[in-house]
Amino acid sequence: MNKTIMIKKSYEFKKLLNKGKGFYCEYINMYILKNSKNYNRLAIAISKKQGKAVVRNHFKRLIKENYKNFENNLKSGYSILFIINKNKINETININFYDIKNDMLKLFKKSGILNEENIN
Repeated sequence: MNKTIMIKKSYEFKKLLNKGKGFYCEYINMYILKNSKNYNRLAIAISKKQGKAVVRNHFKRLIKENYKNFENNLKSGYSILFIINKNKINETININFYDIKNDMLKLFKKSGILNEENIN
């Protein structure tokens, strides 16, 4: 299993937000942009309004772990940004692993980057 390549530079986040195509679901939003590489890159952005550092890191771990489950079934060459839906701030405390998994599956299908023949 390959290590997930993360986006860390602020200008890359801004580029994804400004030029990327947005897809929205109940708990998470996804911005996607084609890159010139033959692998996918992942970015996760969570507002300080979502909670203290422990809560934000918990969300990041949930998103990253779910992404790892889908990573081998995705088309390559994309930069992907996940953001927790700010309209659901009060409900984010109750988000669990399976809520994020279902939202990611919906978002990947909407965006068309999911190779559905490989899914179990």
